[in-house]
This record gives sequence, structure tokens and C-alpha cells, in this order.
Amino acid sequence: MVLAAGIGTRMRPLTDNKPKPLVEVMGRPLIDHNLDRLAAAGVSTSVVNLHHFADKLESHLANRKNPKIVFSDERKQLLDTGGGISNALPLLGDAPFLLINSDSLWLEKETRNFALLAQTFDLKIMDALLLLTPAVNAAGYEGKGDYFMETEGRLRRRENRETAPFVYAGGAILSPALFKDAPAGAFPLPHLFDRAQSTGRLFGIELNGLFLHVGTPAAIAIAEEAIRRTST
Repeated sequence: MVLAAGIGTRMRPLTDNKPKPLVEVMGRPLIDHNLDRLAAAGVSTSVVNLHHFADKLESHLANRKNPKIVFSDERKQLLDTGGGISNALPLLGDAPFLLINSDSLWLEKETRNFALLAQTFDLKIMDALLLLTPAVNAAGYEGKGDYFMETEGRLRRRENRETAPFVYAGGAILSPALFKDAPAGAFPLPHLFDRAQSTGRLFGIELNGLFLHVGTPAAIAIAEEAIRRTST
């Protein structure tokens, strides 16, 4: 699933007339970078949720064949990250699935991160496996981090006054079991991550490469410079 329904407030004014997934980095929309990566990983179908300028995003993706696009429509109500995935579960099926934020990019090394997630995920002990990066390896990121990685890759979310060494890089494998008894309507996905943490079923692995946090117009230039440096 590609999360693509958000308003993109921090990306204004670029999102005043288009959805954030259509903001361009290196001349290509953010969502196309991620769909290309999914296709290269062998993903045949991707669920994309829609809300902000939904018609523009739907039109842009209408002819996409690889992966095939299935839309989860949130035009009537924006459901936040957790509610958006919960709403799309009938389209996603009963098996664990890949998740990517449309504004999360990374520059990979030899090992592909989607493959790394798939190889590491263990349904017997995990409800969620998150792709994390050291905060010092996140171009364009400004914050106090998200998680501490503990025994065998289990995660603990930082408390308000803490600074954590790892940042969530916007990619994951989730089990549908994560959404059992999830609240109705809109809610943020980290609420379910916290619940999985409380039962010891929230895990993480370190991203292979450089994470590009494209959250603001200024971050676009930082991401493009990082891409140019690695391609020379």
C-alpha cells in the first residue's frame, strides 16, 4: 500500500494546487519513484489511497500497469494513516503487506530494502516490521528521532523528553492482525504501533542506504543534491 491521501500542509505552497505525491523530485513525482521501486521488487498490485486533489492523482495513475493500481477512496473523509490502511484492508487481503509513504525516498545500496523487509518479517512473532534509519543518515530530517531498537530488533517509541537514535523511514511490512479491533474512522498508525510494542510484536530493521525525508519544499533541494552526489 502507498499512503497518498494526506493534505501535505508542510509542503505548501506546492500542495495548494496538487496532491503531495505529485510533487516532483529530480523531475519525477514522488509517487512514481516509489511505484517504480515496488515494481522492481516484484510487486504486481499496489493499493493507493486518495483524498487531497484525488482526481488529479487518480488521473495521473490511471494508465499505470506495473504495478497495477487499485484505489482506496477517501474523498468523503480523510482517515489519517491508520484509518486509511484499515479502510483499505478489504483490498489488501489476508496476508502481510508492504507499506510505503508516498513522500519517503531512499538511496539503496546493494541490498534492496523491500527485499530486506520481506526476508526479515516473521509472522509468528511480528505484527509490524518497520524500516528505520539512524537520524544522522536521514537527509532533510529535523527532529528527535522515533524509536530505540532493543533486543532482537524489538522497538520502543521515544518518550516526549527523549531523543531516539532511529527515525521511521516510511516503509514497513504489516500484518492485518495489527488492525484487529482498530478504532473506526480516522486515527494515526502509530497508535497501533504502540499497541504492538506493548505486546512485544513491534520490530525494526535498519535501512540499507540513505533516507531522504521529503517533507517540505526546502527538503526537495536537499534530496536532489543527495541524489546527484550518489549518481556521480
